[in-house]
Amino acid sequence: MSNILRTVGIDISKDRLDAFAAPEGRSSRFSNDKAGFRKLIAWIGSGVDRIAYEPTGAFHRDLEDALLKAGLPVYAINPFQVRSFARSLGRRAKTDAVDARMLATMAAAIEDLRPVEARSEGQRDLAELQQIRDALVRDRTATINRGKNLRTPVGKRVTKQRLRQIDRQLKLVDGEIRDRLREEKELERRAEILTSIPGVSDITAAGLIVHMPELGMLTGPRAASLAGLAPVTRESGQWKGRGFIQGGRHRLRRLLYMPAMVAIQYNPDLRRKYEALVAKGKPPKVALTAVMRKLLVLANTLVQQDRTWTPHPPREYSCPAFPAPCPASGGHG
Repeated sequence: MSNILRTVGIDISKDRLDAFAAPEGRSSRFSNDKAGFRKLIAWIGSGVDRIAYEPTGAFHRDLEDALLKAGLPVYAINPFQVRSFARSLGRRAKTDAVDARMLATMAAAIEDLRPVEARSEGQRDLAELQQIRDALVRDRTATINRGKNLRTPVGKRVTKQRLRQIDRQLKLVDGEIRDRLREEKELERRAEILTSIPGVSDITAAGLIVHMPELGMLTGPRAASLAGLAPVTRESGQWKGRGFIQGGRHRLRRLLYMPAMVAIQYNPDLRRKYEALVAKGKPPKVALTAVMRKLLVLANTLVQQDRTWTPHPPREYSCPAFPAPCPASGGHG
């Protein structure tokens, strides 16, 4: 029996899809629209093990939905990882056809890729609203920074008007996010669990749901690693370097920063953790990063156990990688 995986790599652009099938070596090009999706699915056929692509914002969503509805195994791969993989093979060229081939090759070579899970309409809407909110927050920060160096009265007045406009838009988007959280029972329950943690608002909870949909189906170390909050060990022979965090989902780290600041004031366990690290001589930012990691692990455990936060920490336990949320192992608080 052959262990060779049948994989398909798809490079996505605004107007077209370049596909490569391995190990057959077939390649083809399709339009990035509903007609192209139908032809692509027919071209892929049955018996495929993995279909890999790089997420490209608005250009991949309709394709992803079409492939999932067809029951095909879909895998989203970070573009940085794809380029690193190509360089490791000595491939310097970058074209749509080359990228499709690299995606198919990488999908066959990497064992622990995570499949994309089908999302409900509420989850898709929540993701879009979160994307809009992230853009507005970036605009607000940029506007404030520009305003600090303005001298003319007109420039200052325009800046104030723009900030008021952004604040109104943020208020509108935040209201829509709260509505979406209440429309689906699963989202509402998950938000209820997350917001029970001191420092986690409903907007932060929505961000966690969007940027880490796997929350509650991971082990604590795996959740920390996905967020880029697990220290990376650096050792070689007798040399031991200083560990640091890197990679992971940077949006999660930004989301967890302010909740961690609140947690060291109002969460007894996390406050003790922070104070103990600072007492050992750790820099405050390092101690705060450790609190962010603890906060994410706590959220993951609470969702696993389907329980809200209490002053007494829940017992963490291992959970299989994906199939279904683990049952609670203890009583509810």
